[in-house]
Amino acid sequence: MLNDVVEVEIKGVMPTSNGCAVFLGSEEKTFVIYVDQGIGNAISMTINHVKKERPLTHDLVDSIFQGFGVSVERVVINDVEEGTFFARLILSMENELGKKIVEVDARPSDSIVLALQAEKPIYTAQNVIDSVEDMTEILERILKQQGE
Repeated sequence: MLNDVVEVEIKGVMPTSNGCAVFLGSEEKTFVIYVDQGIGNAISMTINHVKKERPLTHDLVDSIFQGFGVSVERVVINDVEEGTFFARLILSMENELGKKIVEVDARPSDSIVLALQAEKPIYTAQNVIDSVEDMTEILERILKQQGE
């Protein structure tokens, strides 16, 4: 992989008045993507390995992928414009005709859930890391307050 991406992990998922704040980060920086409540719940449930009563949309997509022999390889959050993040979902499929890699434009929130379900890495383009505000100290303060 090129040096223009940084692997990130989910550092926290916090409810907000309009949905959820998903904190993503590396050793270098932590940043926030705001998502709706349903996606925030899906991310939290996947991280915490919560058994769902009924399949959610991401579970359906995962089942379809499995049915067609498609695997999530990775997610790349590749751009941000005026607070809106963009991502590419990298998929692979191998059959008797060979191997095919496909990049799909997708919302980062959906891509994150699919990557977590498949236990695959999430990357962020270096230009995105460079342009977002560092939320490391804010996340540490929130986690400290929650622990008290």
